[in-house]
Amino acid sequence: MYVESTRPFISLDLGTANVLAYVSGQGIVYNQPSIMAYDNNLNKLIAIGEEAYDMVGKTNDNIRMVTPLVDGVIADLDAAKDLLEHIFDRLKMMNFWKNSVVVLACPSGVTELERDALKLVAKDMGADLVVVEEEVKMSALGAGVNIELPSGNLIVDIGGGTTDIAIIASGDIVLSRSVKVAGNYFNEEILKFVRAEYNIAIGSTTAENIKKNIGSLVKYPNERSMQIYGRDIVSGLPKEAKVNSEEIRNILLGAFGRITDLVIEVLENTPPELAGDIMKNGMVLCGGGALVRNADKYFHDIFQLPTRIAASPLDCVIEGTKAYEKIILRKIEEGFYKDSQGTYLQTLKK
Repeated sequence: MYVESTRPFISLDLGTANVLAYVSGQGIVYNQPSIMAYDNNLNKLIAIGEEAYDMVGKTNDNIRMVTPLVDGVIADLDAAKDLLEHIFDRLKMMNFWKNSVVVLACPSGVTELERDALKLVAKDMGADLVVVEEEVKMSALGAGVNIELPSGNLIVDIGGGTTDIAIIASGDIVLSRSVKVAGNYFNEEILKFVRAEYNIAIGSTTAENIKKNIGSLVKYPNERSMQIYGRDIVSGLPKEAKVNSEEIRNILLGAFGRITDLVIEVLENTPPELAGDIMKNGMVLCGGGALVRNADKYFHDIFQLPTRIAASPLDCVIEGTKAYEKIILRKIEEGFYKDSQGTYLQTLKK
């Protein structure tokens, strides 16, 4: 039998849209957009998170906006390191890194090379053991799925940069697929539509607001329109227009069709016994894309499977890492992991 390790436990959800950090005993200590602003002249970080997000589309040539992860892959490793250092330095918690056990939740598109690089960043900050896990696996845990049971579960995690679809059973991913169709892609498609249909250039923030306010996948009562403002692409002058729910639904249905095709591919390759489990257990939707109106009804109507949206889809990954802490401690106890000196880590025993 074991008790909690004296080593600090840290977990991070390194998402395309948001970054969340959890420290054992402290809870979720950081939850902000994963965007950063740098001064080009000084090559210095000047804003991060909500503060940087508010600057999107409103900067001058001396400021560059950086997102460390783009479409599920690390676009700027130096920025990722700056991000981690800034989070814990700002919270006056840099000492938590010393001899810590760290879980990094990353999109499935992150390569082994990038995983090793992220591990190195965390170890440079003082971590002793760094484990990189796929976001979709952590999402399942965060949605309340007991992944250690020998029973198949279908998880659809619609994030900011990618949608990850996985069959999970007996503690790990049996089969998974990923597609770069997610929240940012939905926004881009809305942006393109408004430009083509109304000759108006809008920013990603406006597109995001359109998606949240009137976006849907199934027709709903009292549908409405939304007034939008942007720049006329012909005259260059400010211009306004009105978009309606049906227009945005058609855009979203086209994008979600690609996700549906991938779910079909995963199900077609699922072992028969696990397919039987999925008929009973159904589908769990996680990530910000699960919040698109009537997403659960959309998938249920297509697949005729029980479909539920996780209780807190935006926080599924970080909540999953919190639950994963117990699993990590158990594996350390059983001698699965070694520290940076090559000796097996141990938890305190009673």
